[in-house]
Amino acid sequence: MAALAPLPPLPPQFKSIQHHLRTAQEHDKRDPVVAYYCRLYAMQTGMKIDSKTPECRKFLSKLMDQLEALKKQLGDNEAITQEIVGCAHLENYALKMFLYADNEDRAGRFHKNMIKSFYTASLLIDVITVFGELTDENVKHRKYARWKATYIHNCLKNGETPQAGPVGIEEDNDVEENEDAGASSLPTQPPQPSSSSTYDPTSMPSGGYTGIQIPPGAHAPANTPAEVPHSTGDVRLTPEDFARAQKYCKYAGSALQYEDVSTAVQNLQKALKLLTTGRE
Repeated sequence: MAALAPLPPLPPQFKSIQHHLRTAQEHDKRDPVVAYYCRLYAMQTGMKIDSKTPECRKFLSKLMDQLEALKKQLGDNEAITQEIVGCAHLENYALKMFLYADNEDRAGRFHKNMIKSFYTASLLIDVITVFGELTDENVKHRKYARWKATYIHNCLKNGETPQAGPVGIEEDNDVEENEDAGASSLPTQPPQPSSSSTYDPTSMPSGGYTGIQIPPGAHAPANTPAEVPHSTGDVRLTPEDFARAQKYCKYAGSALQYEDVSTAVQNLQKALKLLTTGRE
């Protein structure tokens, strides 16, 4: 990927998107699709915050230039040309990053890379909103990941040993108020594959964990049946049913890019059940 023209200094009004832009920079070479959508989210959010003052207009204009350059470089990549594929790509990537951090947390391995992975997963779930409203599962994962990043960061900063797993989470806490705490002293570069404890989305196995429910796919529930019932009659499917079935198939295809057979199978089962019964 060719280097992008640098952005001007971030206007104070855009503080809320600074970490999304940092995540974009970290993924320019690692995963350009993720980098593109992080910038798109920042662009859309920035437009809503302030698109009138000179410094903000200048910043957004340069950010738009970056988006156009990235889109040109990515060419006919389906994750850019087809939103449904892009959404699946982002959701699978965010989920694998979440699972890596969750696995490290439950094993009692507390370090900056796992904190960063929790926090970055929450940022990527923010980015998924460019495709529409978040599912309840994604909302829960974002809140939990952001809370975990803040909690573990503060424990390590104060010389305390964090409690592993979801122990002590207060559902009513607005953890987003403390979102900077989870990222303020994290490494600016993404985890490198040389360390055995770092995150690599292409090698993460899928798996079930106790506590918070982790969906095996973007929208597939954890209790997706192993066997899909056969059609019991004349099933009338709506256009929305066909669209949802197509979405599950796209999610399965995205999972296979990561050689994640379990997620692919469960999404395909979800699609088959919908097509044969008319129900999810």
